[in-house]
Parts: sequence; C-alpha cells; structure tokens
Amino acid sequence: MSNQLNTPATSGNDANLQFQAETDALLEKVSEQVDLEIFDPHDEELLKDLVERLGDPRGITRLRVATTLGEIGESATPFLIEALANHQNVVVRRAAGKTLTIIADPRAVPALVHALLNDEDTVVQGSAVGALARMGEASVPLLLEILGSPEHPESTKGHVAWALSFIGSEAKTYLYREIDSDSPAIRAAVVGAITKIAQENPEEQIAFDLLIRATKDAEAMVRCEAAAALGNLAYRPARVPLLELLEHPDWESRKSAVLALMKLGDKQAIADLEAAAGKESEASVQAVIKLAISQLAKKMDVDEW
Repeated sequence: MSNQLNTPATSGNDANLQFQAETDALLEKVSEQVDLEIFDPHDEELLKDLVERLGDPRGITRLRVATTLGEIGESATPFLIEALANHQNVVVRRAAGKTLTIIADPRAVPALVHALLNDEDTVVQGSAVGALARMGEASVPLLLEILGSPEHPESTKGHVAWALSFIGSEAKTYLYREIDSDSPAIRAAVVGAITKIAQENPEEQIAFDLLIRATKDAEAMVRCEAAAALGNLAYRPARVPLLELLEHPDWESRKSAVLALMKLGDKQAIADLEAAAGKESEASVQAVIKLAISQLAKKMDVDEW
C-alpha cells in the first residue's frame, strides 16, 4: 500500500530531477560552444530547447539560461517571443520577458506590448514593460498609443509612464513633439519623462522651457505635474510662472505652485505667498502656504548666518 501511494510523487520527482540534469548538461554544451565560437545560431531545435529551460524550478539556473540566451543574442528573439505569447508555464513567460530585456531586440516590441496588455500575470506584465523600457526609442510610439487610448486601465498607463521616463533622453524627439498631444494622459506622462531629461541634461534648455509651458496647460493634472517637476528640479527661473499659477482658479494647481515655490527655496517668494494667503479660500491651500512661508523663512535665517 505504502509503495503504491508513493509511486506518483516519486515519479514526478524523478522527472524533475531528470529535467534539471538535462538543463545542466545543455547549458554546459552551449556555453562551451559559445566560448569556442562554434555555436550555430541557426539551430532552431537547440534554441527552442534552451528557451524551454527557462521553466527550470531553480532560480539561479533560470538566470544562467537567460544569460546564455543573452550571449547568443537576436537569433533567440523569435523563440522568446513565441514563449512570451503562448507558453502555458507562467514561469517561462516571465523569464522570456526578462531575457528579452537582456537582448533588447526591437523586433520584440509588439509582442511585449501584447503581453503587457493581455497577459493575466502581473509579473509577466512587469517583465514586459521592463523590456519595453530597455528597448528605448523603438518602444515609444506604441507606449504613447497606449497612453492615449481610453481602453487601458490606469495601472497599465502608470507602467507605461514609468517606461517613458526610464527611456528619457533617447526618446526626446518623440516626447518634445507629444507635449502638444490631444491626450491629457500623454501630456502628463511626457512631462514626467521630460523631467528626467532635464535632470540628466541640465544644459537641455528646451526641456525646462517645455515644463514651464506645461504650467499653463488646460488640464489640472498636467499643470500640477509640471509645477512639481520644476520644484523638484529647483529651477529658479520658474519662479515667475509659478507665481502666475498661484492665481489659477483650480485650487490643486495653486497648491502645486505653492509646494514648488517652497522647493525652489527662493526667499523672494515669501511676500508673494503672504499676499496669496490673504486671498486664498481653500483650507488645504492655506495650510500649504503657511508651511511654505515657514520653510522659506527658516532658510532665510540659515542663509543670514
């Protein structure tokens, strides 16, 4: 009785051990061929087998498989795309997305977008968006298309906005153009990406000019994003447009302007903030104005020492 009960588990364990042993042997074989520069990148069966090994239960082994595929390069892309799109094992789909990040072959962009939008597994989605960010400029048109569509959830658009920000300067030709997009979501995401460009390239004056221009955007979320960016960048020339934003009818825009002025650390703004406090009717903005005045006054005291 006992032996009969243990047979299926033992059989399954034996199969797993055999799979792992075969994976180890395959990796040794391929690694040697790669080192000796005799690996055949047209060996489809071998490439398919390697991709299948991304389902190995050992994380360190999956990493080794991914690294090996990364060394092989773009000849592995079609097989990784197939696995990402159709493999029943979610572990393989996750690892395929991560491996495509290593290879960074632009041919994978449509498949990665499909995985981001359609795979039910959040880790696969994360792997896909990470790979899209790594692809750089090649991903940008489709990422912007996702942002501009009302069909996709905000969580997906948040991933896309992060990817665009990660790509940054490499995509600036697209990003500068899309600051005038009809979609508020695209304009807001572009502001975030331009902020990174400005951080990385302080001499890129057009990036700062576009952020200032965005403080006058028709949409509150874009104005607020731009004001926050200018504050975080501590861009002193933004003081005047931020003061103008203090007069905006939208209270969230006024609040963002106050916080940005505080971060600029410009003590000349104290008088303007005091004047704004006398006219402000929104309690939450009043509270932020008091905080900003207090912080700027403290900074002034320190500077005088």
